[in-house]
Amino acid sequence: MTVQLFEPIDNARPSQSLFPLRHNEPDYALLKDNSSEELNRYGNRIALIDLVEEASSLNINGVSEKGFNPNRNKQHAFHFTADNCIGCHACESACSEKNDLPPHLSFRSVGYVEGGTYPNFVRMNISMACNHCDDPVCLKGCPTRAYTKHPEYGAVIQDPDICFGCGYCTWVCPYNAPQLDPVAGQVEKCNMCVDRLEVGLKPACVSACLGNALNFGVVENTPERREQIDTRIPGFPDPAITQPNIRFQQTRSMPRELTRTDSAPVKYRRDDSAGHYRPAVDKKAGTARLWNLARLSSRENPLVLFTLAAQAAIGLFAMLYLGALAGSGVVSTVVNSPVYPGAVLLCLGMVAFGLFMSTVHLGKPLRFYRGFNNIRHSPVAREGAGVAGFMAFASLHLLASLAQQVWVLDYLPGLAAFAGLFASAARVTGALALISAALGLYYMYRCYRIKARPFWNHHQTAFSFLGCCFYLGALGLAAVGGVALVLAGLAPAELLGWCGLLMGFGLALEGLGLYLHARDMSTAENEGAVSHYVQRTTFGKTYLARNALLALAAVGLLCAPLYVASAAGLGLWLLLALCAVSVAAVGRALFYVLVVPTTMPGAFFWKNKGFEQHARDIGLATMPQVGVVPDAH
Repeated sequence: MTVQLFEPIDNARPSQSLFPLRHNEPDYALLKDNSSEELNRYGNRIALIDLVEEASSLNINGVSEKGFNPNRNKQHAFHFTADNCIGCHACESACSEKNDLPPHLSFRSVGYVEGGTYPNFVRMNISMACNHCDDPVCLKGCPTRAYTKHPEYGAVIQDPDICFGCGYCTWVCPYNAPQLDPVAGQVEKCNMCVDRLEVGLKPACVSACLGNALNFGVVENTPERREQIDTRIPGFPDPAITQPNIRFQQTRSMPRELTRTDSAPVKYRRDDSAGHYRPAVDKKAGTARLWNLARLSSRENPLVLFTLAAQAAIGLFAMLYLGALAGSGVVSTVVNSPVYPGAVLLCLGMVAFGLFMSTVHLGKPLRFYRGFNNIRHSPVAREGAGVAGFMAFASLHLLASLAQQVWVLDYLPGLAAFAGLFASAARVTGALALISAALGLYYMYRCYRIKARPFWNHHQTAFSFLGCCFYLGALGLAAVGGVALVLAGLAPAELLGWCGLLMGFGLALEGLGLYLHARDMSTAENEGAVSHYVQRTTFGKTYLARNALLALAAVGLLCAPLYVASAAGLGLWLLLALCAVSVAAVGRALFYVLVVPTTMPGAFFWKNKGFEQHARDIGLATMPQVGVVPDAH
């Protein structure tokens, strides 16, 4: 029998309809929350109307009408009963049909974990979509402000028209909820079916669930015929990261250890003291050490180039400006030479190249200007602002420096009257450029301190970025300084010695970070340990070769003042500098390809990186129905 809780909208007025509501909607599709708690388990208010002055319309289908759901301003949540899920994927199908999704996207997906031995082998299915968190890290991370946490239902809704396809939200979300569409160049995600909620209906995935595994309602309300509303389930990341609005029931006894059916080398081991499962390494790929140099290339190649180029430019500019300020004779010679404007121009060129590569990385490159929309929260927006500030102030510094050059004064002698003004302007703009560069570098580092990516969420990232500033910046200083000294008729040995010391220090700094990182990741109980396992096996020989080159270059360059004056010593210095560049390129490529995020388990074919790569290798990706997009970026 149908229980009519809400007065239906008159379908005779389609222009005013929020969502077509039938008069015979089945009972299981209707929302039935008659009461709710005041606070959720995170201590946040469930009633969200206090966050706004008055209830507003969600403008569904361009209509300003408000829904008649009496709980529309309370936080809602999905409830998943793992005991009931049969893995039929009806929820996926209903979601895809309602949102008209292409085959390679799915806002909701079903993955599996399994364990035990015959005849007590157990598989648990997990259906997961966006959890519309109390602390949505996607919203804070998005540089374009494409995300909004609405007081209506607590829905976190993303606008793909605002998105420019950087994919940062897909990095920070622990649940793989935002979906980057490489074809459309934008991110899309579950919108909680707010159009259905407005007329008292549960989301499409819930209504389609055959096994009565999915339910939906005001958060902290226990659904009918349920006894648990837990925040954890095997394979689910730590809820402390985002305070997700999903609750679970799983009463069936599970083995002590559960593995994933996808290719991720992750398994879950029960921690009896904590009462839940923790990630652990699943050595699916064995223990053999391989090179896999071809696999160092990834979609993140533009970011490899951006970070290295920006850090080299920042390091070079800082050494020139601070060296002259400190009264270094060698650096002062460079700063006072005709080569100095070229050195600043080199810094600007490297940053411009890096920004270009970063822009190419976007799904919608022509909308790059939207990257500054969320400076209040997003480290990506702050990083961009810092780097752009460096470009602006360094350009002014370049102009002020040019106005003091002798060859410029020969053409424009009238500028000599303003020499003092230009000197002051060069000092001030140089200082502002350095401050902006420091801010850009800091937020570049903060971009990778992501709880959902434990391999990056370590101070080794700071060691690596700062170390690159030293040894790549010093390499640039040796190049421009050598030219300046040769033009001045001076030997570059002293400069190369000092640059060698700076490069050796930067390499030693990165090496220290790598040591601390390996020590911590080898004992970690998270996906960082999994990344370290891949580093020591799949890329094991590449990893060891990088470490050996780093140690060799660090020791050799720290000793540079002892041998660089001779021709043979100069050749050795150049060889060690080439080793340093190789260390930077290989190390940064490894940084991106090794990271294993805290994503939900996939299925054997769907949401399985191994199958996706296999499909691309053998040509299956050309068939749209497979749901894999060919490599095109």
